[in-house]
Amino acid sequence: MGGFVAVGDLAERFSVTPQTMRRDINTLAGQGLVQRFHGGVGPALSTENVAYTDRQILCREEKRRIARDMARCIPPKSSLFINIGTTTEEVARALRGHERLRVITNNLNVATILTGHANIELIVAGGVVRHRDGGIVGEAAADFIRQFKVDFGIIGISGIDADGTLLDYDYREVRAARAIIDNSRKVFLATDYTKFGRNAMVRLGHLSEIDALFTDRNPPAVLEEVMRESEVALHVAGG
Repeated sequence: MGGFVAVGDLAERFSVTPQTMRRDINTLAGQGLVQRFHGGVGPALSTENVAYTDRQILCREEKRRIARDMARCIPPKSSLFINIGTTTEEVARALRGHERLRVITNNLNVATILTGHANIELIVAGGVVRHRDGGIVGEAAADFIRQFKVDFGIIGISGIDADGTLLDYDYREVRAARAIIDNSRKVFLATDYTKFGRNAMVRLGHLSEIDALFTDRNPPAVLEEVMRESEVALHVAGG
């Protein structure tokens, strides 16, 4: 997943026709997630993420399935962090029926989703608000998060390298996500299949630091091996 991959190999890997795979590649290339080449596809550039409004649409149904799957693993009366990302926002929606949750977030969209639900106590981190997606970033947000120790840290990611490295685009966002990992008893990673092998330039951590990965398709074999060695639970949401 680190370089060029032929259309035929991808179609076989995901059990779809080459025509379906080409359509998926065209969609991903249009969103800036990959680069399309003759006969195959390669990684996108590593310096800039897809626009937030586009990410809201991309793989929306897959993200909702992932979110429902994860929400079933969060018991009532839990404390949790929810960080920045369109997939974690879907997790917030899936949690609205839970009883007596305490949620700490650095995502204004998550705060909006959960506001007004009497069964959820909501705590919002302070810091710099990123205008493009409502994320709260910077050292103040990370310092705020470090004041807590919670049951579950729910995070998203922009890319997972073939060696299991977790990657993102904004070092300020990574500081807050790193604080979430360090201050959660269990860490749940929510990510759709497009993030496997995707490039980004800022290192967050490694798959071995995650307790469970929630996704919509099985990861590439090399990542599954990393997960087995690190005893990371894999949850693949059904269609």
